[in-house]
Amino acid sequence: MAIVCKSTAEIEKMRHSGHIVRQVLDHVRGLVAPGVSTMDLERAAEKKIKELGAKPAFKGYYDYPCVLCTSVNEEIVHGIPSEKRVLKEGDIVSIDSGVVLDGYYGDSAITVPVGSGLKPELQKLLEVTEASLYRGIEQARIGNSVEDIGAAVQEHVEAAGFSVVREFVGHGIGTRLHEEPQVPNFGSRGHGARLREGMVLAIEPMVNYGKPETRVLGDKWTAVTADGSFSAHFEHCVAVTKDGPVILTQ
Repeated sequence: MAIVCKSTAEIEKMRHSGHIVRQVLDHVRGLVAPGVSTMDLERAAEKKIKELGAKPAFKGYYDYPCVLCTSVNEEIVHGIPSEKRVLKEGDIVSIDSGVVLDGYYGDSAITVPVGSGLKPELQKLLEVTEASLYRGIEQARIGNSVEDIGAAVQEHVEAAGFSVVREFVGHGIGTRLHEEPQVPNFGSRGHGARLREGMVLAIEPMVNYGKPETRVLGDKWTAVTADGSFSAHFEHCVAVTKDGPVILTQ
């Protein structure tokens, strides 16, 4: 599959999609509290996407049932919203959402503490994961390589004593939710596809408090840490432009 570079007009369309994703995530973030179920978040997100005139990107994608992925604590990605999963004080929840508008996709994720009693080591996990995203974004420049992004993420995460998930990676994005190239959160500088003007990448560090190994639960979607340690996930869509990286999901 070839890497598709986007025109300025296409990137502008993706900025509109990205802006909607950000509004959805900001709305849902405000609802996260002890006693709220992940299905409550799902319903709010579905309503918001509709209000904003977009379509959900995830629902129906390989038969995925929801508009959000809500991954709590040791869940890394692709957690399915449920009435039974009720958030409690001290939890962390990763909220991942995507939309399609005028044929172009946006995709972004945040990890949010539940309540105000987050342990300092988990606060650090969230801060390091989010900071590693911006280290990766900084490398999304013409002439750099895909693995320059991954290496920047990996160096920051491992220096803090955490680990980077290997089995799940970022990706190109455009008129499809997942396009080439894959964007791992680890790597060797100078390796992988060269970045060209007009490439749009979903950069998404997934960082475990403990070891990097993962497993997928019986629902065939929810990925969890093999050792039961907590995991955080942040994601932005980023355009590679002649003026440097441009975040489309701000």
